[in-house]
Amino acid sequence: MKKQKASGKYLAFTHPGPYILNMNLILTDRPLPENLRNGPYRYADVSAEKIVPCMGCFACWTKTPGKCVIRDAAVNIYPAIAAAENVMYISRVVYGSYDIPMKTMLERAIPVQKAFIRIHGNETHHVQREVLPKKAVIIAYGTKDEAEREVFRRLVTRNALNMIFSSGDIIFCSEEDAASVAEQEIQKRWNS
Repeated sequence: MKKQKASGKYLAFTHPGPYILNMNLILTDRPLPENLRNGPYRYADVSAEKIVPCMGCFACWTKTPGKCVIRDAAVNIYPAIAAAENVMYISRVVYGSYDIPMKTMLERAIPVQKAFIRIHGNETHHVQREVLPKKAVIIAYGTKDEAEREVFRRLVTRNALNMIFSSGDIIFCSEEDAASVAEQEIQKRWNS
């Protein structure tokens, strides 16, 4: 188990990586302009990474708890999702869901959950493994109509329960505006 000292407190994580308190994470399915790739956050463009779909083998729950057996870029990203206190997801919406690159990555984040179930709000949810509650903003582009936006809102609301979002905002925009919306949200939320 790796321990990293941050702001006078120790965080224990079973995954390698530079974990710090108050970490911000941008997870995007499209490249952002160069000026947005570095800042007070970690940045991951899942469209530029080799991330294969989850096999559904559940080895991350039973054989190698907390660690995916598929060795690709996802093993460096899902620990950051767990450790982040603030996340920004930038994703195309297709049929009311995250597009394939983002959906694939979020499905590969299953090692941050345990196989055990808890009751939360009269519903069953997986127990989280070293996951911090997070403030989330989802910048969703490419929706066709209000019906698709409503389906996506419901999906994010359901996902927020398992991803432990303490708060979450969804901002719909065009693909052309996604980078500028991201820049405005970074300034508003993380550079103030």
